[in-house]
Amino acid sequence: MLPLHDDSVERLTREIQLQQRHHGSALPSYFYQSPKVYRSELENLLLRSWIYAAHISELATAGDYQLLELGADSIILVRAANDQIHALVNSCRHRGARVCEAQQGNRKTFVCPYHGWVYDLDGSLRAARDMSMRPDFDASQLGLKTLSVCVFQGLIFVNADPECEPFAPALEALETTLGAYDLENAQIAHQQTYTVEANWKLCLENYLECYHCATSHRDYARMHTLKDLPAASKPVVDAMLARCESVTGVAGIGKEHYQVYNDASAFGACVSHQRYGLYEGYVTGSEDGQPVAPLMGHMRGYDGGAGDFQMGPVSFMLNYPDHCVLYRFLPLALDRTAMQVVWFVAGDAREGTDYSRDKLIWLWHNTTGEDEYIISRNSAGVHSLLFEPGPLQPEFESMLMAFHDWYLANLTGNPTE
Repeated sequence: MLPLHDDSVERLTREIQLQQRHHGSALPSYFYQSPKVYRSELENLLLRSWIYAAHISELATAGDYQLLELGADSIILVRAANDQIHALVNSCRHRGARVCEAQQGNRKTFVCPYHGWVYDLDGSLRAARDMSMRPDFDASQLGLKTLSVCVFQGLIFVNADPECEPFAPALEALETTLGAYDLENAQIAHQQTYTVEANWKLCLENYLECYHCATSHRDYARMHTLKDLPAASKPVVDAMLARCESVTGVAGIGKEHYQVYNDASAFGACVSHQRYGLYEGYVTGSEDGQPVAPLMGHMRGYDGGAGDFQMGPVSFMLNYPDHCVLYRFLPLALDRTAMQVVWFVAGDAREGTDYSRDKLIWLWHNTTGEDEYIISRNSAGVHSLLFEPGPLQPEFESMLMAFHDWYLANLTGNPTE
């Protein structure tokens, strides 16, 4: 391997070509350590993809906003006076200062703290002191830059690519399977960001495979069939799929859909769903596998299954009949990642009466803590000068391979085979 100080475009191209000839193997250290790679990931992958940003309940009234951090970029999600949701780049169009610092709140305008330029909630420039002295000054062309926004069943997604394809047509495939949980009228019971000192791909790769589940997540593994190969879990899954519609009362809830990464209908518009089984004696993802909250949305019973969803390259949901868990993985720096986890319950559920927050989050809070540990060990290993990538397991790590194929093909912004 060439020393890392050789971080040129030419080396990036060579490394991609070399790795594509080793399909089905883990990525070498270069892809986790190179600043050139990291910049290319942001520009050519993440900022061109659809990413979960917030739930509609977090922007309930005009002026409500919250920030989304992605690499060095900050995005303001805000509900304007006309009830529209906007995604604004948090950078003044004068000399770039951030116009919003608090993570969330309610504002009538966004005012640059540096020179006082004032922006309306839709991002348009309202006032720029004394700039009328410039005859070429056109306030209508100097609003905050905007991102595309898609709101689907209460989930807000954004995309920074001005030429991106709409996300809604791809998401329509989830109308029934995701709609069963009525997320638009759900509430956030808890959310937490786990900051991991590791490259974002290590966090995402960990989520995309369950090869590690049996050894690293004992509590998860005793309940969920994903910890076994499909052939071994087939009888449990088939039995669940045979009863899922009659038990839940939702026609089509077991329907599979797969259009992710290179198979997505548009770049960065990954959409998938599968319903997989829980082992006998377990009906939800809790410490004892028993219900921890009222049934979600249109669900009428516990079928012993869970809905597994992907929406975009880095946003996922695991939905039980009584609660839903959303995961999102975003880089903050080359070796720093924000893993956000959001727990949803029915909109009319009352904490302390209908559910206990501690019991609700027990499984996935503990599982994420275990993930933090194994990802940190993975990070230490791939930073070793002596690390040599090995072969991936063809079934357990098939999604990981699909991600790698998409990643390598598009990393330079010039799609390759």
